Amino acid sequence: MPRSYIHEILIVFVASLLFPTWNFCSPQNTQASPNGASTRSAQGTVAGNAQGATSGAGAASGTATAGKNNSSHGIYLVFPFQNSGPSSRLDWLSEGLEELTIQGLSSAGEQVYSHSWRLGELERYGIPTTAKLSRATMLHVAEDLDADFVVFGSFNYDGKNLTIDSRLLQVNPAALLPPLHESGPLETVMDLHTRLLWRMLSENDHAYPLSLTEFSQMHKAIRLDAFEHYIRGLIANEDETRVRELREAVRLEPEWVEPNYALGEAYFTKRDCASALPWYAKVPKTHERYLEALFSVGVCRLSMNQPDQAEEAFATLQTLLRGSSTPGVDFPEVLNNLAIAKARQNKFPAAQEDLRRASALDPDEDDYPFNLGLIATRQGDFNEAATLFREASHREPDIPEDRSLLVAALEKAGKQEEAEQERNAALEAFGPNGLTTTHLDAKSDSLTHFERVTTEIDPETLRFEMESAEARAATGGPLDARDTAATHLRRARQELSGGQLDAAEHEYHVTLATDKGNAAAHLGLGEIARRQGRLDDAVKELQLSLEARDSAVVRTTLARVYLEQKKTALARTEVERALKLAPNYAEAKQLLEHLQNGKPAEVAPKGGPR
Repeated sequence: MPRSYIHEILIVFVASLLFPTWNFCSPQNTQASPNGASTRSAQGTVAGNAQGATSGAGAASGTATAGKNNSSHGIYLVFPFQNSGPSSRLDWLSEGLEELTIQGLSSAGEQVYSHSWRLGELERYGIPTTAKLSRATMLHVAEDLDADFVVFGSFNYDGKNLTIDSRLLQVNPAALLPPLHESGPLETVMDLHTRLLWRMLSENDHAYPLSLTEFSQMHKAIRLDAFEHYIRGLIANEDETRVRELREAVRLEPEWVEPNYALGEAYFTKRDCASALPWYAKVPKTHERYLEALFSVGVCRLSMNQPDQAEEAFATLQTLLRGSSTPGVDFPEVLNNLAIAKARQNKFPAAQEDLRRASALDPDEDDYPFNLGLIATRQGDFNEAATLFREASHREPDIPEDRSLLVAALEKAGKQEEAEQERNAALEAFGPNGLTTTHLDAKSDSLTHFERVTTEIDPETLRFEMESAEARAATGGPLDARDTAATHLRRARQELSGGQLDAAEHEYHVTLATDKGNAAAHLGLGEIARRQGRLDDAVKELQLSLEARDSAVVRTTLARVYLEQKKTALARTEVERALKLAPNYAEAKQLLEHLQNGKPAEVAPKGGPR
């Protein structure tokens, strides 16, 4: 074994013992730490005197061969490859190699988090997009996302040849596998990367069934200039630049689906649905982005007040999702938008059924009872509308609009005294300018602008659900005898996302039967207990999760449970501990601010395969 590699393992081992918490590497320590340029969860910095020693923290305390007998199947999290060469002209290739890895793994049938999801997860924790992440940070992000493997690396162009180095970090048990290298002319970057990716999969799984030739045939040949324009479009900060680069990528490779979908997303983000729809239409039903495109098409149809076409889009999506698993999984976001499309066509009973189902699936979300309240208003049932708006305000106490419509519905129902009580309570909570005066008219289309359309859906859960269905179809059904703890954990997350609490609970318990200290399984059981109102059980499970692995996310969740139990002091203790672990964790900072101000805590943002 090379002396430098032995030295690296020693650094990794010692640093993982001394500095187990989240950290960033020093920007100057670029040779020892992979680049993590990025942006929905992550955690903060530690003191600068620890930066040098933590560059390899947590990457592996085992040997380099720890993963050689393990299967390469699992969920992958890919980070940008660091440009270690002198030319900044190729900085785009950092995200380019990340995207190539994501697309390559997906084409090979592996489950992998998308570039946009990684950005969103890190942003939710407050990690800057330009931060260079230590292996410890990457490992913790992967653990919180239940990823099985982390891929990172670097590249160097000397003016003649491009050299790509790739590393595979196994999450549980933690093991950093030996580096892989490929080198050749810059114009052969696609072939270099394909060979590198095949080696990574096949060397980690000696039973890997594909030869290099077979693996290469699975990947569409893309022009390098088209690929560069596509990546530059993805990472562009300005809308105009993003659209221009993506259009050029489409011009050079018109049959390539990714830039077509990205163009649809670029216009959708600008709420230019007329321009987005033609690009979404170019995403074939067999493509992994089809479900996301279909959801966005439905949102656009609602935005353009075409409820019949919106209903068609969301009904198709719902059918696909229900057919993807047994029992069928419903997504409350889809049900919500489907209900709005039906309600605009006066299909009130069907719309109410969908919204009640969505409300039961996600008992924290106020949008669903709120939209039910709007339907009751359209029907002239102001007593029922008041009941539903009150439920919405109980779910989200800090939303003034919920209280405004509650007051308006009570007034329309002739309950002036109760309306005045609610108004005074709202004024006390929000201040004199916090509550707007709302007039409800059951016969007017003016209610449409109050509708709460869900404009985003967790793409990874959608994709994982469909991929799991395809895997089951390929094997003729579930193969419990060959399922791993990670498989059951993944299935539990999918069931929980779909509101199937009993099925999720079963999968979490199966996970713990084979992996007794699984922190994510205890976290999931804690969330189920919280949803069912079993707060003492929720506390117990969350504490077991923390015993297995300390986490700012879990401590913040535990703090919220304590708040529901009116145990403010315990809640403050947990959120302060969370911020010691992750000083930039936005949700913990927000919760602490609420505690300090004596205000009710907001419900945590939802979404993600968590």
